[in-house]
Amino acid sequence: MSRRARRVVAFAIPIALLVCASAYAIRATVGNTTLSSTATMLPRELPAKGGAPITLSSVTRIGSVDKSPPQVLSSIDFLIDKHGLVEAKGVPVCTLAKLEGTTPSEARKRCAGALVGKGTAKAEVSLPGQPKMQVSSPISFFNGPKAGGQPSLIAHAYETVPVVKTLLVPIAIEKVSKGRYGYRVQVQVPEIAGGYGAATLAEASIGRTWDRGGRKVGYLNAYCAGGRLQVQGNISFENGDFFPATLSSPCHVAG
Repeated sequence: MSRRARRVVAFAIPIALLVCASAYAIRATVGNTTLSSTATMLPRELPAKGGAPITLSSVTRIGSVDKSPPQVLSSIDFLIDKHGLVEAKGVPVCTLAKLEGTTPSEARKRCAGALVGKGTAKAEVSLPGQPKMQVSSPISFFNGPKAGGQPSLIAHAYETVPVVKTLLVPIAIEKVSKGRYGYRVQVQVPEIAGGYGAATLAEASIGRTWDRGGRKVGYLNAYCAGGRLQVQGNISFENGDFFPATLSSPCHVAG
C-alpha cells in the first residue's frame, strides 16, 4: 500500500468511529504499525457552565504487526475541547534551567509546587551488537513560563542507555478557535537512546487542584456541553505515516 493510501485509510478511522458512536478509544493498523489510544476526562459530573476541576488522562501504545522495531514517533498534536480552561494563575513556575540534569525524583523535589501531571514512557531500544531491550521512565509535567502570553508545560523524562541523560520537552498551550476546540498542544518527541530507541507507550495524567478564596480551582477546568468532552489528536511518525483520531469522554450536568 502506498504512503498516500495508508494516510487515506488512517484518516477514515476517526470518521468511522464517530459515525458508530462517541469513541473513547481507538485501535488501528497502518502498514506495519499498530496503535491504540484512549483519552479520559474525570469527573464525569460537571456544571452546565463556568467550570470545575478535571483531570485529563491519555494512554497511547505503539507496536508492529510482525514484532519488528516500532516506527519512531516524531510528534503528537492535540486539539482540546473549548468547553474547558487552563488556569495556571497561582501555580509556581519551573524552568528548563532548574530541571537540567535532574533525575525524576530530583526534578519533582526541585519543582514540587509546579508539578501538574505525571506519567510513564516506555521504549524499545536496539543498540548495535546488543539484543533489543525495553526501557522506561517516569514522566513529570511542570507548569512552565508563559509562551506568547499563554500557559506552557515542561515534560521531564530520564534515560540511562546508552548514556545517562535528562530529556526536557517544552510544550506550548496555544489558545485557538476551531469549532469544538479551544486549545492546541503540540509535543515534539525527543530522540530516544541516541536514535536507537522507539516509543512503545506514552501514558499521562494532567490535573491539579488548590484552594483559592475558599473555592477549589483546577489547573484544568471544564463544563459539560453536548454530553461529552472531546480531544482530537494527530500522531506522526518519522517515516511520514500518521494517525488522526477523535476521542470523546462522556459527561453529564451536575444535579
